[in-house]
Amino acid sequence: MQERSSVAELVEQLRKELDRYSPGGKLPSSRALVERFRVSPVTVSRALALLAAEGLVVTRPGAGAFRARPRESGAAAVGDTSWQEVALSADGTAEPTPRTVDASGVLVSLASPPPGVIEFNGGYLHPALQPEQAMGAALSRAGRRPGVWARPPVEGVTELREWFARSIGGGITAAEVIVAAGGQSALTTALRALASPGAPVLVESPTYPGMLAIARAAGLRPVPVPVDPDGVRPALLADAFRASGARVFVCQPLFQNPTGAALSVERRGEVLRIAREAGAFVIEDDFVRRLVHEDAGPLPPPLAADDPDGVVVHVSSLTKATSPSFRVGALAARGPVLERLRAIQVVDTFFVPRPLQEAALELVGSPAWPRHLRAVSRELKIRRDAMTSALRLHLPELALPHIPSGGYHLWLRLPDGTGGTGRAVGSGGESALVAAALRAGVAVTPGRPYFSAEPPAAHLRLSFAGVSGAGEIVEGVRRLRAAVNGSTAGL
Repeated sequence: MQERSSVAELVEQLRKELDRYSPGGKLPSSRALVERFRVSPVTVSRALALLAAEGLVVTRPGAGAFRARPRESGAAAVGDTSWQEVALSADGTAEPTPRTVDASGVLVSLASPPPGVIEFNGGYLHPALQPEQAMGAALSRAGRRPGVWARPPVEGVTELREWFARSIGGGITAAEVIVAAGGQSALTTALRALASPGAPVLVESPTYPGMLAIARAAGLRPVPVPVDPDGVRPALLADAFRASGARVFVCQPLFQNPTGAALSVERRGEVLRIAREAGAFVIEDDFVRRLVHEDAGPLPPPLAADDPDGVVVHVSSLTKATSPSFRVGALAARGPVLERLRAIQVVDTFFVPRPLQEAALELVGSPAWPRHLRAVSRELKIRRDAMTSALRLHLPELALPHIPSGGYHLWLRLPDGTGGTGRAVGSGGESALVAAALRAGVAVTPGRPYFSAEPPAAHLRLSFAGVSGAGEIVEGVRRLRAAVNGSTAGL
């Protein structure tokens, strides 16, 4: 059983038993709970911490855990927060594009599903695939480095910037790299630097919901440009630049989220030329280059490597290939825009903590790093093949237009008649199917949040990274089959 499932089950069991104890009464010792429930001491510690956070338990070092006493009446006054509805909406009345902060599309891949639910909606590697020992060893070695707790350069530790520069290629130097706190932070900095509130921003359609959330929270106006299996369509990109007057295009040229598409060799030069002629920047989100599958051929270099004119602002990260908590990434750019990127990051966050940067250097410089990448490459191919085979066997009516050779997800189109906004001919629809799947014990991601405008069809995104292995993938697809049978008669 996964550790987080054990924690959740123990919390639920202890919550039910709290009434046996009087307020202030002592709970059984941690050792007793370990023996009774046959869980690890870490599980007990985490469960008690969660109950303490809920105000149900009080823990005292050296004494144990006790049932919390009820709060005295009047101890906490009940206020009236209704005034905030006016205050939070009034600040956008004068803005041409009011800011909206909607994290729902991001939370789908961040929230842990209930115990027993198979996680097809995850955005990170399963703990079994994460290099936990290598990261722990790297962090330990980094902690012994002289000056590890000193303030780092605001642009980042020089050696780490040099490593990112070599990874990008194309003559990019360390002086043109800024270390960022993961890809999401880097994207936020780039969008804030390149576009003013109210401005249009061209985005792929479909695209990563987290980027759409960043844009809308900054008061930007996402303008969709369709993609196909060869990436963004250049003719439509040129049309969108002319029609919108945008000066920024955000794209994922390699294993795009959610389609898995890779920008073709023929289109790479076209995209750069079109942006250059429009006087626009291209934000390149190179988020899963290190999650290539074993059967993929040689990868094309980042767009930034083919761009001597400073059109591309490059974003990359180590997070997807390591752990959700290993939030180290990079921004790379040429020309005056680099100073603006640097200034915004300094204003927002000062710098990335030096111990984390030093740990990243230790990790990527160790023999464990290439071994880890090779192991993940093999396993992702196995999982991709298991999921595609299971889908063809159990759900052949769901279209799979493209099978990627990198990344961690598949993009499925639901049959015509299933409404992209949750409506369908007959019954069901995308949102109904997602809910039915959760009831059947598998969490999937709806397609709607990936579109900045009305979607052309209903879709699902299925991730194969967050599950324990191929067996769980097959079982998850079987559960999805049951959900389809029970929710959409038209499928």
